[in-house]
Amino acid sequence: MDRRHEILLAATKSFTLFGYKATTIEQVAKIANVGKGTIYTFFTNKEELFQEVVFHLINEMKHETDQLIDANASFMKNAHTALMKMLQFRERHLLFAKLIEEETALGTPEVQQMLLKIESEIISYVSRRIRNGIEKDEIIDCNAEHVAFLLFKSYLAFIVDWQLTHNEPLNEQEILTLFSETIFRGLAKKK
Repeated sequence: MDRRHEILLAATKSFTLFGYKATTIEQVAKIANVGKGTIYTFFTNKEELFQEVVFHLINEMKHETDQLIDANASFMKNAHTALMKMLQFRERHLLFAKLIEEETALGTPEVQQMLLKIESEIISYVSRRIRNGIEKDEIIDCNAEHVAFLLFKSYLAFIVDWQLTHNEPLNEQEILTLFSETIFRGLAKKK
């Protein structure tokens, strides 16, 4: 394994365990079993290292989602599959959970920036899928970015926020039915 990759793995582990603010280059070096100087060979500072870790997280999320897209399935089916996968990835990834926790507790500006970057990448990804649906004449002509934002925030609300005020989380089928009968129905091209 190359040193740069080892450092990225160690940084991911440190950011996951301690958060952004409490992570130091010394901790990353210790976890990676390298000297601090080795880290500075690849990364200028902690901020650059953090950005690279988050960039890797985003690419991993997109890759996993792309694996589920079925060229023969409808836009609606693929949209649901993609959003659920992205949100499941977001919820299960410990680093992301730690960043949300730190942002809520401390309001660390660098973490706020990275969470916005992740959200922006998800919305951009979904926007591209919506534009494909428009081009295939499966959905109505609409502002793809606005609809992507609506879908993302709505899915997020049902996956994360719903259980804060209700005893039981909604399962995937309940969410699919809800979105199919409301937002997706409104997007579907009438033929």
